[in-house]
Amino acid sequence: MIASGTTKLHPGLVLFMVAMHIGALSALLPANFSWGAIALAVFLHWLTGGVGITLGWHRLVAHRSFQTPKWLEYLIVFCGTMSMQGGPIEWIGLHRHHHVHSDQELDHHNSGKGFWWSHVAWIVHDIPAQAEVPRYTKDIANDPVYVFLQNYFFPLQVVFAGLLYWWGGWPFIAWAIFMRIVVVYHCTWLVNSATHRFGYKTYDVGDRSTNCWWVAVLTYGEGWHNNHHAFQYSARHGLKWWEIDLTWGMVRLLQVLGLATNVKLANK
Repeated sequence: MIASGTTKLHPGLVLFMVAMHIGALSALLPANFSWGAIALAVFLHWLTGGVGITLGWHRLVAHRSFQTPKWLEYLIVFCGTMSMQGGPIEWIGLHRHHHVHSDQELDHHNSGKGFWWSHVAWIVHDIPAQAEVPRYTKDIANDPVYVFLQNYFFPLQVVFAGLLYWWGGWPFIAWAIFMRIVVVYHCTWLVNSATHRFGYKTYDVGDRSTNCWWVAVLTYGEGWHNNHHAFQYSARHGLKWWEIDLTWGMVRLLQVLGLATNVKLANK
């Protein structure tokens, strides 16, 4: 059991976040306007945020709500690594820890501490939950691919940025690196903050999780968060016919192609 304790601000992470947001704002300068760069940023938002984080890190690995061939799992997890949300081992471990302690004192982004804390402030603090990551990641902690992506997610992004600069100059960096990463950040963070504050509850699950349609739009279906907390193992989060879940559509496509098996669904 980890002590709740006080958390310590991490200056390096604060500077990193400030630098990323300044870089994102540079995309709005007229000199950096490029339809090609914007289109690439939108595509990479889906590839790294929708496929990588939502489909891969979250539903495929963190909750094992379906299975894929190992080569495909590694490819999808790599896409998530390019979202720059840390390494997959730490992210998945912290997410599993969150579900055990959701909105309790030990929850590292406990929404009871306020919107700002659950949205971003917890990220720039040294949180006690980090010490619990090994406990929650025994299934992937020794996998050499996961270990590589955990250790080298930042250099991989630098190499990718170099390729984009060679291809399209600074507009591609401003839009497809900085703006894209920052937008994916806030979309992911809204699942921790907005879907524990706004929306409606279908199930009484003992925490503040809600179903929030506009977060679902921004995150490919992750906004049906109350449903998810009720049925954590389910590959489908939008349980009503009108709860559109684009990630569930991706799972179904993989299933039709024979690339997704053992797909788990909420029981009625």
